[in-house]
Parts: sequence; structure tokens; C-alpha cells
Amino acid sequence: MKSRGEALRDYVVRRLLLMIPTFIGITLVTFLLTQFVPGGPIDQLRLQLAGGGATGETAARGRFQLEIPENQLQQLRAFYGFDKPFPVAYVQWLGKTLQGNFGNSFRYNEPVLTVIADRLPVSIYYGVVTAFFTYAIAFPLGIAKAIRHRMAVDNISSILIFVGYAIPGFALGAVLVNVLAVRYRVFPLGGFESPDASSMPFIGQVGDVIWHSVLPLIAYLAGAFAVETMLMKNSLMENMSADYVRTALAKGLSWRRAVFVHALRNSLIPMATSIGGLLGIFLTGSVLVERVFNIQGVGLLAFEAIQTRDFPVVMGFLVISSVILMLGNLVSDLAVAAVDPRVRFE
Repeated sequence: MKSRGEALRDYVVRRLLLMIPTFIGITLVTFLLTQFVPGGPIDQLRLQLAGGGATGETAARGRFQLEIPENQLQQLRAFYGFDKPFPVAYVQWLGKTLQGNFGNSFRYNEPVLTVIADRLPVSIYYGVVTAFFTYAIAFPLGIAKAIRHRMAVDNISSILIFVGYAIPGFALGAVLVNVLAVRYRVFPLGGFESPDASSMPFIGQVGDVIWHSVLPLIAYLAGAFAVETMLMKNSLMENMSADYVRTALAKGLSWRRAVFVHALRNSLIPMATSIGGLLGIFLTGSVLVERVFNIQGVGLLAFEAIQTRDFPVVMGFLVISSVILMLGNLVSDLAVAAVDPRVRFE
């Protein structure tokens, strides 16, 4: 019979080994799509040469006169890595990726890791702050709603929660920008900091970032805390009505101890399942919210890379996000096991 520590070790090893075929499957399918999807850098260059910004008969003549010669076309395919058969191209890409070389961005002509790293601090900042306020609000509010079910606190907060859940974050962000930034000019239109932030003292820079963060964070939190709050409330109410809580009260245990020690601990199990998702929000964020507030995060970078067919950035983002997602699922399982002693790893 294995000890719990040995079973945990074997479980983690199995999960890490299962990540290998999962990673290969995800990247293989996406890499296949990048090889055949139209609109790549060569197609965009052809359109530029064919149109040249002209219209009518001039554009029609340019479409034939400025066609890329075949020898230059072969050189372009070799430059962008489109000259090899798919299996060979994928194996070469995978070998470089495992060495930490994601290639160069077609759009920025810089290493993919450099392009992503430039956007990463902004995404981490909003991810950490959003996660902190989500749980700082959801945890106590969910407990309060469960204990005071159908009372004023529960009814009023439920209205705010359902309204926040029903309104998409980007739509709320657009309204906030129009009202508080355009009309009343209380907050800036967007961005992460002011153009002259570098010349400010440290305290001024912190205040400037906070000033720029208020509206985006409201948009980020609109639906996030609503789900976690209702999850906390429903889980706690279910455990408060369970037989073991009624038995503990019948044996003379105080109501406060029965609820805040026994029922609350079991209520944390559903909350623990979402902990791993916190790793993902450091990268993905909300593309639409970032577009509304012009936040140069990693999520917006990936969206623009898909639009412009910047395939190295797309693949680099996919590699990082898929690894983080798989590790997040493992972290969630371990968090559930830490909260629930009934979980076994055999």
C-alpha cells in the first residue's frame, strides 16, 4: 500500500507525461492550419504589389505587371519556412521550440519571445489584480449571502451580481469610456499609463497606473466575481443543510463553529477547482476589453497576430498558453486534494 505522498508523486508524474501527447496534438493541428490558411505574409505581399493602393484600371494593370517572379517566390517561401513538406516543417519547428526558439515575428521582425515578453507585464498586472479582487469580493460576499439568505444583503447583492453577469465586460467598458472618459473626463480613454509617465516620480507613476486601471478592472470584474460569488454561496448553503452539520449542532457544537469550520471547509472544494484557471488569466485576459481600452496585453497581441497571419507569434502564444492551461488543471486537482482529504491518487 502506497503512502499518500508516494501516490501523489506518481499521480503528478502521470499527469506530466500525459501532457506530452496533449501538447503534440494541440500544436500539430494548429501548425497544420497555419500551413494552409490563406492570407499569409506572401499573400499579403502579393496583394500589395497587385493593388499598390491604386484603383480601377491602374490596379488591374498592376495586378499583372507586379506579379512576384517564381524564383523570388521560392526564396520567400524558404525565408518564411513554407518550402518544406508539412511533417518536416513541424518536426523542425518542434525541435526549435523545445530549445526555446519560437522564431521571429513576421510583423515585428523580432524574436517571438521578445514580442510576448514586452506585453507580458501588462497582462500579469491585470491578471493578478483581477484575481485578487475577484476572490476578495466573492469569498466574503458569498458567505454573507449564504448566511443571510433572502434577507436585504442577499437580495440587493443578487441584483448587482445578475446585472454584472448579464452585461459583457467589453460592453460595460465601452459605456464607462463614453460616460466617464469622453463626456466627464474623469478617467483616461485607455492605455496603461500616460505618455509622460516616465518623467513622474515613483509615487506619481503608481498613481498614474491606478488611474488608468480603474475602468478596465471594473470591466474585467463585472462577470468574474459574479460566478465565484454564487458558487461560494450555493456551496455553503448546501453544506449548511447537510446531515453532518445538523448532527454537529444536535451534539452541542456552536452554530458559528459548525458553519465557519466544518461547512465552510467543504464549501471551498468547488472554489479550489478554479484556482488553476488563475494561471491562464495572466496570458489571455479579455481581448475585447483590451481593444476597448487599448491595453497592449498578450491577449490583444495574439488576436492581432491571428488577424495579420503572424504565425510564429500565434504558435508561440499557443505553446505558452497550452502549457499554462495544462499546468493549471494539475494545480486545480492538487488544490482540491489539499482541501478534500477524501481524494485519493490511486
